[in-house]
Amino acid sequence: MTKKLAILDDYQRVALELADWSSLPEAVDITVFDDNLADLEAVAARLAPFEILAAMRERTPFPRALFERLPNLQLLVTTGMRNGAIDVQAASEHGVTVCGTGGQMASTVEMIWALIQAVVRNLPQEDRATRAGKWQTSVGKTLAGRTLGLVGLGRLGARTAAIANLFDMRVIAWSENLTAQRARECDAELVSKAELFKQSDIVSIHLILSKRSRGLIGADDLALMKPDAYLVNTARGPIVDETALLDVLREGRIAGAALDVYDREPLPAGHPLLTLDNTVLSPHMAYVTEETLRQFHQETVADVAAWLNGQPIRVLEAP
Repeated sequence: MTKKLAILDDYQRVALELADWSSLPEAVDITVFDDNLADLEAVAARLAPFEILAAMRERTPFPRALFERLPNLQLLVTTGMRNGAIDVQAASEHGVTVCGTGGQMASTVEMIWALIQAVVRNLPQEDRATRAGKWQTSVGKTLAGRTLGLVGLGRLGARTAAIANLFDMRVIAWSENLTAQRARECDAELVSKAELFKQSDIVSIHLILSKRSRGLIGADDLALMKPDAYLVNTARGPIVDETALLDVLREGRIAGAALDVYDREPLPAGHPLLTLDNTVLSPHMAYVTEETLRQFHQETVADVAAWLNGQPIRVLEAP
């Protein structure tokens, strides 16, 4: 019996090129969607015929209400081994197996530093000015000697700290469970949350989105930042109170922000962030490199093949 498989949110239209989907049995019929649907009813109507879905990170959320509308769904594969947009408990209750893939950290770390350099050296503004016939319209800042504040010091934070030290920056860090020993191991200094926002020239966020971290950085924290400081977020948009961030950016109470993640993605047309000159905005692409996507898709194929053989691998369990 033919199984219908949908590959979701293939924005770059590369999924079929980066993995050998033909290695799956001929009884698997593959459909690729390269757009994103925001309305739950529209998503449910599109995906209702499929037994197998291959999701790209959190681009399409899978709440309980969606599983209730997908009676044919049997297997959901997500890229990465953690996906906060999937209700794994609801999937299990509806008889859906959820599997994940491995991933790479290097692409995100590299993007963090691309955003930091872009915002402190005014690269987007200077690019536009140069194309308009102007020359050297702003003055950037040197990283050496400045303070980088890391909100979170896990694997990504530690790699970011190592590079900051190569730039001769001072590194300070805070998270709810961070210890002084862990900070020292990463050549960073443990400080309080308030001191991190007061002292940092650049604040970079490295937390997982959870009930505890949602809205963790609010108006009071942003108010502590220096007027010439920057906020960088490649973690998840809802960790920062977006309204409060817009306020400090509009009023020039911080120098700028470099953002790869947002409360709503894709970022809708007319969003206030799009009107601000002191922002560098990228479309949640820190993980989007050829190498990372190749691993994602190849391991998705392997997940599907293993499940079809009755031996699912990399199964995600409900928390």
